[in-house]
Amino acid sequence: MSYSGSGNTGGDASSAGGPSSAGGASSAGGAWRNDGGVQPHAFDPDMQPELFRGLLTRRVFAFLIDLVVLSVPVILGYLFIAVFGLITLGLGWALFWLAWPASIVWAIVYYGSSLGGPHSATVGMRVMDLELRTWYGAPGYFVLGATHAVLFWVSISFLTPLVLLVGLFNGRRRLLHDIILGTVVINSSVRTQVVSQPRAY
Repeated sequence: MSYSGSGNTGGDASSAGGPSSAGGASSAGGAWRNDGGVQPHAFDPDMQPELFRGLLTRRVFAFLIDLVVLSVPVILGYLFIAVFGLITLGLGWALFWLAWPASIVWAIVYYGSSLGGPHSATVGMRVMDLELRTWYGAPGYFVLGATHAVLFWVSISFLTPLVLLVGLFNGRRRLLHDIILGTVVINSSVRTQVVSQPRAY
């Protein structure tokens, strides 16, 4: 099965000419069809195995890169508060209680804006040539990206990092939070090649 993005679904809805084109399928990002059905998976691991080749290893390195990206501003923030506290004779150290909540907000904004951005990928994912897509092929958006990050941390916190082994037991190499949210991570450059190929019906 070849790639099928949300743009194609929007075109189908508008061509139908009915009122559903203004709110129905198009507002859901292409998840629902006008006939009431659900979009099939856009990426087939059997027909397109190159989309998922080496995926889990790349995700590990992408995660480590993102940790560095996230940590740099946090460390600088802590250093600023420490120096500010010295200058203000200890009064500035009261800002330390804001550092942890600010770090969480920063992480959520980072993942939401990057996964919901034009590349549907964080900095680490772009370095490792990965991108996030919905199961029906649409790009990510801010709420999905932020929820994706939160659910990842919740899953490994309550179920231990062993939950990541779920990716070894399905063809699309999806982790638990991917399955729950209906997302899939694929090799970005390979998807571009697949899209440029003529479709087979």
